[in-house]
Amino acid sequence: MKRVIIICEGETEKEFCTKILSPFFASKHIFIQSPLIKKSMGGIVKWNELKKQITLHLKNEKTAFVTTLIDYYGLYKKYQFPGWDESLKITDKNARMDFLEKMMSENIEADIRNRYLPYIQLHEFEGLLFNDINVFYEQIPKNELIGIAELKQTFNDYDNPEMINDKKETSPSHRLERIIKGYNKIIYGNFLADAIGLDKICKKSIRFNNWLQKIENL
Repeated sequence: MKRVIIICEGETEKEFCTKILSPFFASKHIFIQSPLIKKSMGGIVKWNELKKQITLHLKNEKTAFVTTLIDYYGLYKKYQFPGWDESLKITDKNARMDFLEKMMSENIEADIRNRYLPYIQLHEFEGLLFNDINVFYEQIPKNELIGIAELKQTFNDYDNPEMINDKKETSPSHRLERIIKGYNKIIYGNFLADAIGLDKICKKSIRFNNWLQKIENL
């Protein structure tokens, strides 16, 4: 059985890995561990801190693969990720993520980087939840679904939910806070993802789907 360590930015991502990705990969004989980023116990940190954790896992667990589940939303120059300034010159966001991931990989020691699979979620994990509008109607009580107009507009504007963008007012998580009364990232994030199902999520979210395929093919 292969073992893959997914370093998670926060509790929402960790719960998603535990409740949804772990059973999915277990059926493929892949064991998933999902620790939080250590320095902050969740929440993005400077690259050098994240790099230390990645390296520690790779060196201490010599048969395991390591990947990351972190959001592009909220990632800024101050976090000093390799290639950051150069990445901003790349207009296409998918190509920008590919470049940043490549630079992250190249920044890991050469003798262990073959077991490292960098991944940045474009733009935010919560974007994956804007996949099937009917799930919102079926799973959210009517008195809590208070932003139906914005919900419909978001689905009309974005065929690919990964492209829901990275401004504070328009990021997926902030949209959900306006759409669902009392929105809780961890609780709602995972029961909506579970209700949608990985198959549907992967059909719309190409980068996310490619990441899962890469894990399967490690």
